[in-house]
Amino acid sequence: MVTCFLKYTIDPAKVGKFKHYGQLWIDLVNKMGGLHHGYLIPHEGPNNIGYATFSFPTLAAYEEYRNKIPDCEDCQAAMKYSRETKCVISLERNFFTPVFEGLEGKAKLFY
Repeated sequence: MVTCFLKYTIDPAKVGKFKHYGQLWIDLVNKMGGLHHGYLIPHEGPNNIGYATFSFPTLAAYEEYRNKIPDCEDCQAAMKYSRETKCVISLERNFFTPVFEGLEGKAKLFY
């Protein structure tokens, strides 16, 4: 599994519009074979930073998703919404391998 971690710089006056933008992408990623883990919008602390994570079974599956975006009307509409509202100033994209399980019931080695 590969998880995409997004860090957004957003317009603090447009947090509601950023939330709507995120809700659009949650549905799109899930519909296109991924598993969206949600968005984190500012509450306390910096008011211009947001995060999102979503996973695909493989990096190849993620690349297939990315290749479908230019031909997907709904994806293009979501991107247009972001451009028109200017709720997203910039974003950073990183990829990770998630660890979702603890060691419960397994041998525990301490180093």
